[in-house]
Amino acid sequence: MRRLLSAVFICIAVNALALDDTPANRTAEAERYLKTTPPEALFKDAADQMAMTLPPESRKEFKDLMTKYVDIAAITKVMKDAMVKNFTADELKALADFYGSPVGQSAMKKFGVYMADVSPAVQAEMLKAHAEAIKAQAAANREKQDPEK
Repeated sequence: MRRLLSAVFICIAVNALALDDTPANRTAEAERYLKTTPPEALFKDAADQMAMTLPPESRKEFKDLMTKYVDIAAITKVMKDAMVKNFTADELKALADFYGSPVGQSAMKKFGVYMADVSPAVQAEMLKAHAEAIKAQAAANREKQDPEK
């Protein structure tokens, strides 16, 4: 019986601490999250790490492309709007709490290296999938033109 009462108490306490899921709370928590993980810093770190996979003579141009010419304000707005649309206030609060914590900040410092490790393989797989899709579409078009083959 004590366990049941404890479980009920915990559920009530958690719900009492929950944020109202309003657009204003979502916006506030999205903004707090974006302060803990500024998109500009993410882009710069990712560009620095990905540039290391390129020949030395191409690195500066790549980093310029990834940082100087990207409209960070526009990306930040799109990110914030998408967060407010897709996440609850409590989810955004949890994200901001985690990424604002020492462990979250440590994880984010490693994100650029992680992206540099993953990006070449993801890009290669996307190119391979694109080539396969083109082949499949060509085969489907040939079948439509000459169904007897």
